Amino acid sequence: MSRRAILATALLFALPLAACGDGETARTTEAASGELNLYTARHYDADLQLYRLFEEQTGVKVNRIDGNPDQLIARMRTEGPNSPADVFVAADAGALWRAQEAGLLQPVTSEALNAAIPANLRDSEGHWFGLARRARIVAYDTARVRPEEVDTYEEIAGPRFRGKLCVRSSDSVYNLSLVGALIEAWGPEKAGEWVRGVVANMARPPEGGDRDQIRAVGAGVCEIALTNSYYFIRLATGDDAGDKAVTERVKLAFPSLAGQGAHVNVSGGGVARHAPNRDNAVRFLEFLTTPEAQRIIATANSEFTAANGVANPPPVGAWSDFTAHPMSVTAYGRRQAEAQSMMTEAGWR
Repeated sequence: MSRRAILATALLFALPLAACGDGETARTTEAASGELNLYTARHYDADLQLYRLFEEQTGVKVNRIDGNPDQLIARMRTEGPNSPADVFVAADAGALWRAQEAGLLQPVTSEALNAAIPANLRDSEGHWFGLARRARIVAYDTARVRPEEVDTYEEIAGPRFRGKLCVRSSDSVYNLSLVGALIEAWGPEKAGEWVRGVVANMARPPEGGDRDQIRAVGAGVCEIALTNSYYFIRLATGDDAGDKAVTERVKLAFPSLAGQGAHVNVSGGGVARHAPNRDNAVRFLEFLTTPEAQRIIATANSEFTAANGVANPPPVGAWSDFTAHPMSVTAYGRRQAEAQSMMTEAGWR
């Protein structure tokens, strides 16, 4: 473990005294204080705007703890019934599922949430709800690749792209969820062949994040790359002239999975099992599904809206005219262990 990771973990587990002190007394005081304790694995500036707006509209103060999802799940386990966590937020359906499986989330019955979020983007019992969508798709070099060569996921792993694919590591939760979706759609045999094809097609060992893969396509290192949609949209609409130049040559393709549309994952959240401010927690999740909050998420973070009837505003709207696969995102979590084993066995580092 790196020095930075060690320090981050140490800071994360430096629990506030109020959170682990006099049990119910501390929790009762907190519950009456008009606060919300948010444990979040999303680290986007756009979210700070959402927290401020929620505070302005409700008078509820948002206290935030940041960390990666596994750190936050471990912290909530350690805190047990005295956990101050009200809401757990993660940038992947698999992480939300892991928190649910650990018994750290409670079911919520909310007419507003159920009406706003499509059934395939939330847990059926209300443990968590998708709040923003992102497609895991392909960035391709328009000078060397035709759009019809990347219009299915099978093609990414086919012989046409031997040594011509850039992709991040197998421990990326986005890749784990994608492979989990392929296992769900195709079965393990075909999904395993696809994973082995991806390894054979790598232009270099996995390194960096999604934006690094897109830039590598622009630099000629590879012809195609797997990426989340919002990373590309950020490069295309940001202030960096070099990145904008890359996206003039590199474009997005939305491959189809089993003829039903592109793989879509979610950022989302759920109410913590021992939430001392449960009403505020539900209120916060409901707020995030409102048209105003959904448009902020889309505009500021280049994610696609998740709520029914909320159109994607500019600039993300220019990339939103695609068919999303209707698979329930709950499948990604229960398939991730199988996906990780499959990728490791194939040599996907």
